Amino acid sequence: MTDGKSTAAAKPKVTRVEVYWHTVKYRTVVLYIVASISIVLAMVYLVFPEFSATVMRKLSSVGESTDAGVANPSGRQARFVNLDGKVQVKKVNSVQWMNADYQVTLDKGDLIQTASEGVARIAFADGTTYTVKGDTLVTVEENIVDQDRATQVGVHISSGQVDLQTGPLPMPGSKADVSFEDAVASVRANSRAAVRSDPNTKEHEITVDAGSAVLNRGSEHVDIGQYERATLPSDGGAIVKTQVLAPPELVEPLNLQPIILADPKHDEIHFAWKPAATAKLYDFQVSTTTAFNRIAMERKTAATGVDITGLDPGDYFWRVRAIDDKNSVSDASDSYKFTLVAHGKEVDMLLEVDDTQLHGGVVEVIGRTEPGAALIINGEQVADIKPDGHFRYFTEPMLRGSHTIVITGQNRRGGTAIKRVDVVIP
Repeated sequence: MTDGKSTAAAKPKVTRVEVYWHTVKYRTVVLYIVASISIVLAMVYLVFPEFSATVMRKLSSVGESTDAGVANPSGRQARFVNLDGKVQVKKVNSVQWMNADYQVTLDKGDLIQTASEGVARIAFADGTTYTVKGDTLVTVEENIVDQDRATQVGVHISSGQVDLQTGPLPMPGSKADVSFEDAVASVRANSRAAVRSDPNTKEHEITVDAGSAVLNRGSEHVDIGQYERATLPSDGGAIVKTQVLAPPELVEPLNLQPIILADPKHDEIHFAWKPAATAKLYDFQVSTTTAFNRIAMERKTAATGVDITGLDPGDYFWRVRAIDDKNSVSDASDSYKFTLVAHGKEVDMLLEVDDTQLHGGVVEVIGRTEPGAALIINGEQVADIKPDGHFRYFTEPMLRGSHTIVITGQNRRGGTAIKRVDVVIP
């Protein structure tokens, strides 16, 4: 009995549990996470600065539109439209040099440097192009291209050579300049000129091949016409203007022309040019580079044409110099590019042009081809071909009028295809 009562009277033991908590806002959590990530990134940047810069550039490029393709030079910033060999850029707000590519935009103060075999062509939005030759250092000086006002573009050449070409400048008062030493050359509309600067010998000159320019140094103002050269003497004397021997005008093959032969190595290719006044000889050259630092073929002849064989399929450039009876040598003619293609026997390839769009004087070509195929449009390699064969390409600025865009393709099986598209620049 006693045991039963004791058992019935026993009460269950109660354990008291107390729970405490602290409210944390989502914003506080996010701030802690951001702060932690920032500290980690800062430590990585301090330890690996070059790696971090590379990663940031890649992330930036991923964020851009995948359909952008080769940079569109019709915007207000200057861009590269052709790169050959080693070309480097140092942005105005950077201390590091980086390799140039078509996505890089150029602003005032940016430096461009080419190696001995490097060539870069820069297009400004007003249609002016600057070709930076090998072993050259230039700085972008002006890039003012706004609607409804005169444009101002220009570069400063520290050493080397720059060739520039202007189109119909958009408004009165527009300027396309090259400065060197203590002088500034302003090239007028629809003109071509070459500027050379050698700080070691202190030799500086500008030669006008087409149109006209004016060279200003202090109170001196010298007008320069076609086939005239203005030189700044090394002793600092007055500007000297002289006539130069005119280079020949090339006739065939036309610039950017594809040449398709059954046997390119043994079939003859005919080259022709117009005679130059007072010339007794012509120096004909074919090169695999625009700088003509790798000569594939050279001939001296008194005729105004040559037939050559022995070239392998590929891209080439050709030019001619005139030599008079005093052995004076003219500047080189315009260099024309041609593409030598072996005709694919009974092998076709897919090549379609879906659309063309005008951006001022620049034509955007949109189309598709076979995956892995190589394309050449107006003599320039198409760099942006998607894995599925779709491509976009922006031409160089064209003058007003009718033009024919030639698209040449070759696939991995040796098949070839050519498309011609007629466009009109209003």
